[in-house]
Amino acid sequence: MNLLSQVRIVTDSTADIPQELREKYGIEMVPLKVIFGSESYRDGVDMGPDEFYAKLVASNVLPTTSQPSPVDFLDTFKKLAEAGDGPVISLQLSSAVSGTYQSALLAKTMIDDLDVTVVDSKSASYGIGLIAVEAAQAARQGKSKEEILALIAQLRKEMRLYFLVDTLEYLQKGGRIGKAAALVGSLLNIKPILSLSDEGEVYSVEKVRGQKKAMNRILELLKQDLSGRPIQLSIAYTTGRETADELCSLISEHFEVVSVHYTHIGPVIGTHVGPGTVAAFAAPASRP
Repeated sequence: MNLLSQVRIVTDSTADIPQELREKYGIEMVPLKVIFGSESYRDGVDMGPDEFYAKLVASNVLPTTSQPSPVDFLDTFKKLAEAGDGPVISLQLSSAVSGTYQSALLAKTMIDDLDVTVVDSKSASYGIGLIAVEAAQAARQGKSKEEILALIAQLRKEMRLYFLVDTLEYLQKGGRIGKAAALVGSLLNIKPILSLSDEGEVYSVEKVRGQKKAMNRILELLKQDLSGRPIQLSIAYTTGRETADELCSLISEHFEVVSVHYTHIGPVIGTHVGPGTVAAFAAPASRP
């Protein structure tokens, strides 16, 4: 097959796909920005996770985040058009939490010589990344645009994801919970479990006392939908690989895990969940 005619996958930096995977599968990434006062950094380009979390902990002010402009997407689309690539599927951060999807849609209207389909992932972090990597693998296998869009829709429907937030500080600073709730929650060692709804909105699944209980609750939630099925598992974390390993081991004890992938939650998502967060992304997998 002529590689230049294959479907190309574009996503944004909130997909938290490691650079080596993006390069391996030819996934184009359009960065969002994280802003500390007057300093602006492109997520995953000018600033990576390690530098970001060190700066986040040291800063007295919560950074802000900014979506890409339509021109940012247009530049990427033009590059693919000039290279003579085939159709493009651009998979973006949930439109319920960011205007990134709308920026990509506007960029699509600005280019005539490239077949671009913009998809609202209705997800975040490696919830987007897992789908993008699977889509890029399918593209490498010569799947058509229609086949890959069907795969994306299936993964969106079947994937389960849960974020375990270690501290309430950043949810409070970001305005998701009040100061009083954050103070009481911290005193009681409350660990929120967050997920995204079918419409891509962030919601609190449960608030559990203690990290181990919260991890066990995530396991129970995964069992409700995926028990008895082999799964592909991805674990994402902000800081503290040990916690990520613990969650991975717990899930692996109760599921037939066909593959495990780790990834670092980047600056934009990390701004809202804070250090110590871990997340599990699980989807049904074919037996090897």
